[in-house]
Amino acid sequence: MDIVSALRTFQRVVETGSFSAAAHDLDVTQPAVSRQVAALEGHFNTRLLHRTTSGLSLTAEGERILPMALRILEAVEELGDAAGSEGAMASGKVRLSVPAPLGLHLSERLGDFLAAHPKLSVELLFREESSDMIEERLDLEVRLGPVADSSLVCRRIGWTTAFLVASPAYLARKAAPRTPRDIKDHECLWYTRAGEANSWSFSNGSEDISVRISPRLTACNAVAIHRAALAGAGLAVLSHIIATPDIAAGRLVPVMKDFQPSRLPVTVVYPSRRNMPLRVKTVLDFLIGAMTQDPSICEGGMGRPWEA
Repeated sequence: MDIVSALRTFQRVVETGSFSAAAHDLDVTQPAVSRQVAALEGHFNTRLLHRTTSGLSLTAEGERILPMALRILEAVEELGDAAGSEGAMASGKVRLSVPAPLGLHLSERLGDFLAAHPKLSVELLFREESSDMIEERLDLEVRLGPVADSSLVCRRIGWTTAFLVASPAYLARKAAPRTPRDIKDHECLWYTRAGEANSWSFSNGSEDISVRISPRLTACNAVAIHRAALAGAGLAVLSHIIATPDIAAGRLVPVMKDFQPSRLPVTVVYPSRRNMPLRVKTVLDFLIGAMTQDPSICEGGMGRPWEA
């Protein structure tokens, strides 16, 4: 028995709460996972997991062994790092949850990344709301705004940059707003990630101003709001990732330039910094690199297409 492999399997079973979920994450069969755990129990001559129809739980012995197993796995990872890991190759699947605009941004860059890591695969999930990472077997998730879950490891990787925009056709019908209070007279397209409780927040550099809106269209996906804005349906707050090409081409017009949408922190979260698999670390490094290469996302960046 490969004790390190068995310990990794045991850890994943505990984290996911089932043999089938662990098998999915490890890209092996469920019987293979069962055999690994059974072999580990045989090695220690004790039962580590209670198996019932309602799920799995650690035995008292399992509770004692798990922290030691994590320390062993962490030490193995550190040894690999110290040795340079020249022969190590990231392999397996990484489940990454991101808001839709960022997912589009990353998808354009994933081709070269995956070509450089032939044994690695990425499952990209577009999520507009925070997930239960353990239950949904997520390895990494990007969140906008404050992160309330203190059980997660949080790493801030940038700030949002967004614009209040409308199509030329819409602005031909209604004069562009000059201040936040003018928004009440407009048709609003609300991407629920761009505000809370039917409100938008703006900043003029010295103060933040929140305005209530009565949206004519609400969607939890920025792509839907983007298309509605292009069609002339109203004002929308859109990420620079999807708005900038249309602003440059004249299909969308940035308005209220003295009051820009307030910026939100962009944070990548994950369940634990200990014993992070190479496959996850590799995707995390790619994610951070893709973010920091964008001057409108990285710390302090405030690139505006009309200033270029």
